[in-house]
Amino acid sequence: MTEATEVWNSAYDNDTAPWIIGEPQPAIVALERAGGIRGRVLDPGTGAGEHTIALTALGYDVLGVDLSPSAVAYARRNAAAKGVPNARFEVADMVALAESGTDSLGAFDTVVDSALFHVFMADADARAAYVRTLGMLCLPGGRVHVLALSDAEPGFGPRIGAGLIRDAFAGPGWEVEELRADHYYGRITDTVADQAHELTTDATGKVELAAWLARIRRTGG
Repeated sequence: MTEATEVWNSAYDNDTAPWIIGEPQPAIVALERAGGIRGRVLDPGTGAGEHTIALTALGYDVLGVDLSPSAVAYARRNAAAKGVPNARFEVADMVALAESGTDSLGAFDTVVDSALFHVFMADADARAAYVRTLGMLCLPGGRVHVLALSDAEPGFGPRIGAGLIRDAFAGPGWEVEELRADHYYGRITDTVADQAHELTTDATGKVELAAWLARIRRTGG
């Protein structure tokens, strides 16, 4: 098990993950209500499983995957507690899948990436491998939706510019159909407290952060 995996495991085992807010991201909820999700759905970097749980409850065929075994265990407990025990989760490394060339997870019409893409901001090789994996798994005509933290305003975590998303999907087989400003909600934990001095929480303890929401079409196989 890699050091990186241990870091992610610790966030779930010790409840220090600033991205766990107990519900789906509003941007993803709005995306579904607008008809942006169809067919078989992949939720990479599922974390606490909120999007897989919510979409499963709505009748979608969803698979949530995460590099961290602790995240998957957390997501399964979360699904059971929310009365959606049929929500499906697997441990999978989206970068390693590209390196192995396997599409063992299957084929998907929609990918909902909530706060995974930006994790690769400083690792161009991992980012490229992740996009290759998406290319293997997303069916032609399918969509990848990316909700990523933005560097346009103060915040915490791996915040990126819009250009990083455009550049990552600039190659053959992809078309960035839309990329716009949106919001992501987190919570201030000890792990990000030193980055959150300018931020204020709402009545529920959540903090609103600037984000990008991109819609990218898979144009080829």
